Amino acid sequence: MVTTLNKPSSLIHEIQLESVGNWSLFKFSEPLQLRMESLLEKKKTDQITPDEIAELDAIGELDRIFTHINAMLAAQNVNQ
Repeated sequence: MVTTLNKPSSLIHEIQLESVGNWSLFKFSEPLQLRMESLLEKKKTDQITPDEIAELDAIGELDRIFTHINAMLAAQNVNQ
């Protein structure tokens, strides 16, 4: 079986901006956040399929990108 890695860009429709005080931060939609949590639970119990691992990898990559961008925005706002 060949597993195709999902691209993080395929999740672009699941990106939201949330206002936190005077800041706007990137975050996942609630359905995507719940999906990530579900996949993490399946991974913990070794019940995750190869396709789900690829999906979790794509979500994780997007999560790392958001964390980095949000940290840069926060640092910029603190320095102003």
